[in-house]
Amino acid sequence: MKNFVQPGDNLDLAAPRALTSGAGFLVGSIFAVASVDAAQGATLAGVTRGVFDLPKAVGAVTQGQKIYWDNTAFVVTTTVGSNTQIGVATAAAASGDATARVKLGYVA
Repeated sequence: MKNFVQPGDNLDLAAPRALTSGAGFLVGSIFAVASVDAAQGATLAGVTRGVFDLPKAVGAVTQGQKIYWDNTAFVVTTTVGSNTQIGVATAAAASGDATARVKLGYVA
């Protein structure tokens, strides 16, 4: 099909802040995980599909729970508020755990 551009698993995005490889970030409504370290404003490949261990806010997470991105604290959370929905938890995480395992993009 001649109008196909790419699968969309990796997108060239401008880093909204200095990022380290593996850091989550939001550009408009696009959530991605940095594939490399990048300075603010630099273009990098943001990974938009897959399962990642991401830093999380305090609070328990249940398997299958909707996950949101807190773009102020730069952590995942189960709190809706003004946060952006980014995916679903693929495993439970205790309140004190530092990370949550998240499948990006999939939400029923």
